[in-house]
Amino acid sequence: MSNKLKLHKTLANTYWYRKSDDSEILLTLNYTPGHKSYDEKIIEVDGKEYRAWNPHRSKLAAAIIKQLHTLPIKQNSHILYLGAASGTTCSHLSDIVRNQGKIYCIEFSSRVIRELVRICEVRDNLIPILGDVRYPYTYRMLIPEQVDIIYSDVAQPEQAKIIVLNAEAFLKSQGWILLFVKSRSVDVTMDPQKVYKEQIEILKENQFEIVEVAYLTPYSEDHALIVAQWQK
Repeated sequence: MSNKLKLHKTLANTYWYRKSDDSEILLTLNYTPGHKSYDEKIIEVDGKEYRAWNPHRSKLAAAIIKQLHTLPIKQNSHILYLGAASGTTCSHLSDIVRNQGKIYCIEFSSRVIRELVRICEVRDNLIPILGDVRYPYTYRMLIPEQVDIIYSDVAQPEQAKIIVLNAEAFLKSQGWILLFVKSRSVDVTMDPQKVYKEQIEILKENQFEIVEVAYLTPYSEDHALIVAQWQK
């Protein structure tokens, strides 16, 4: 491996790349060489293709760059992704889990999901589902298994409640959640710290153990990532 690349200590197929100015950027090993998923930069090292993971485009990348310690995503993880949008972060998760894992990508907007479907057509570990994350029973028949992780990034007032409902339907015992709380979507008038605390309390009331909280400033203002494990 080139001395410019350093494998991430926790995430499979994820690397730190040292640039000529000695700064580092985050990369994932492209699962579909020759295909870009959005406008990401492609870097070739030793005949392999890597994709730059932009923290301004992906909140998970922002959390990783801000030294998030708890990353339960493995190469064989099966993930339910709530609020997949056009698939930017999904595509990097696809690089991580590769053909050993699977990602069910839920998106509500019929316009946005067209871009997601385009990505899923070349990434066989991504499954696009048009659905409303507030009502998990409406897509229950499309997810024939319990998942290891639920990843949620939705602009809804009841963000913790939504992930709890989906956990009750799909999450394995001792499974993990990654909840990205958008404080302005919960209550634009409330102090973000109070919003995070209220969402954490909802999770605790539903048997989630809070393992880590990461704040995403300056990449995403008034956003926090809550990593928790279900104690069921």
